Amino acid sequence: MWSRAWRLGWPAVLVAGAGLLGTGDAGDGESGWTRSPDLFAYLLVVVAAVAALAVRRMPAVTLAGCGTAVGTYLAAGYPVGPILVAVPVAAAGVAVAWPANRSVPANVVLGLAMYVAGGLRFGLPFSAGTWPLLVLLAVALPAAIGVGVRTRRDALAEVHAANVLRVVADERMRMAHELHDAVGHGLAVIAMQAGVALHVLDRDPVRARASLEAIRATSRESLDGMRAELHLLSNDDDGPRRPAVTLAEAPVLLDRIRSGGLAIVADVWVGELPREVDVAAYRILQEALTNVLRHAGAGTARVRVAREGADVVVEVRDDGRAAGAVVEGSGLAGMRTRAARVGGTVEAGPRPGGGFAVTARLPLDKGLPLEKPLVQPLERP
Repeated sequence: MWSRAWRLGWPAVLVAGAGLLGTGDAGDGESGWTRSPDLFAYLLVVVAAVAALAVRRMPAVTLAGCGTAVGTYLAAGYPVGPILVAVPVAAAGVAVAWPANRSVPANVVLGLAMYVAGGLRFGLPFSAGTWPLLVLLAVALPAAIGVGVRTRRDALAEVHAANVLRVVADERMRMAHELHDAVGHGLAVIAMQAGVALHVLDRDPVRARASLEAIRATSRESLDGMRAELHLLSNDDDGPRRPAVTLAEAPVLLDRIRSGGLAIVADVWVGELPREVDVAAYRILQEALTNVLRHAGAGTARVRVAREGADVVVEVRDDGRAAGAVVEGSGLAGMRTRAARVGGTVEAGPRPGGGFAVTARLPLDKGLPLEKPLVQPLERP
């Protein structure tokens, strides 16, 4: 509270302190003044100080009040004194508060008013030794400083606004990726299970029923995920929040895909991981397997998640159809984005012997105790 009061009141304290303490001695060693400082002179100091108190919220009041008080003081014939401090306070105040196309004309008027008041004080012509230079320094220099302060403040505000927009855009992109991963994976599994159910419907009703139950569970999970992400996208702070999935859910993911007929040979080891890396690794694994279901026509996929030096490596290879250049769809782009967020990379392309491979390298957090091995096997071939 006191710091805020000081920020608002220090210009008034400066004007009042200098004026009240120094006005009485202003005429010592000075010639040409015709009126000794009296009660009216101190009243003008108080007016200038009160006007300076409004410099942040009402700079127009400061400009008019300080200009009138100082101009009256000079025209009345008082000796030049510390009340002149109010002039640079007003000049800087309007320069900080107003844009240049408004503050510059206002300060020109203030400077001319001080020049004319000095002319009335010193007599014609409107100059007396260093008075014009004093007026120029008292108005132009503080005004220039104020313009610089305002320019810097506006630039910082623009940078802050741009950063806010970037953060919002990044967050919405993240949620869009979450939505794509959850719904896209669910639809791919549903399509696969539906094909299995249709294929065995007549000769193996039990297998068909299992596929239909898997479709029901997957669709419910996908709908829950979509509903949670849509609540976030619509800025509904009261919406449901689901904890981010991690590699601890890898067995469920692999079993869900196996149930549709895709053989998976898995070698997945996990230990303590930074949460961001853990989530990114799971989502990359999920998206890579979803792409196998959608595009590869594969019968077998090999999954490996392991520690290699200071990285966690997620690798998915299949024996499906892969030829030609890699088409960067939303799936690969999403995997690259997720990896980049944690400082990692993703390589994807056809394998020399046939099939397709996705390899992600995700660096571990430097604060993690790396000497702890990743020794919790989820599944071995």
